[in-house]
Amino acid sequence: MRHSGLQKEVLGLYRHCLRESRKKPVSTRPHFEQFARAEFVRNLSLDKRDFAAIEFLLRKGRRQLEVYSGPGIKDIK
Repeated sequence: MRHSGLQKEVLGLYRHCLRESRKKPVSTRPHFEQFARAEFVRNLSLDKRDFAAIEFLLRKGRRQLEVYSGPGIKDIK
């Protein structure tokens, strides 16, 4: 199955989130992974043709990733 450009961006952001979670302390790593998974699952029902909403969520997700990947952030709840 081929993915559209937007689908590839979403998958790429998810993979980036999981990669960043591996840089966190082992004890809190599952919290970051669960948070990322929950954020993506929460928006599964979104119509795949709703490009404006998807692009907005991608921007929001990238900003969140930038904040949470900072070295000062040790845990997320």
